[in-house]
Amino acid sequence: MRHRQAKITLDRTASQRRSLQRNLAVSLITHGRIMTTDAKAKATRAFVERLVTIGKQGNLSGRRQLLSKLNNPAAVEKLLTTISPRFKDRPGGYLRCLKVGLRPGDGARRVRLEFIAT
Repeated sequence: MRHRQAKITLDRTASQRRSLQRNLAVSLITHGRIMTTDAKAKATRAFVERLVTIGKQGNLSGRRQLLSKLNNPAAVEKLLTTISPRFKDRPGGYLRCLKVGLRPGDGARRVRLEFIAT
């Protein structure tokens, strides 16, 4: 039974899930918005909001934590220089999920995940 298990598994193993979240997060940071399924967006939103909160510290320890989670120095640099300072005074809720319809192939609910404009 699945009682009190809060983790969103996305029907993947832990390593596959980590890789998927890392790739979606890097794409979101690089491009500012991504189109994905509803379940993947909900899992990615929690992951990226933690990264933005770490980036708001702006110190070396935060940079190293972000590098260990993202493995992409360009994405970390963009997160620290442009994205995190935008949300300096905001306590949370940096992303929004906008429902855009169903995917033609299998009918999965698609959403656009993007940073809010401040």
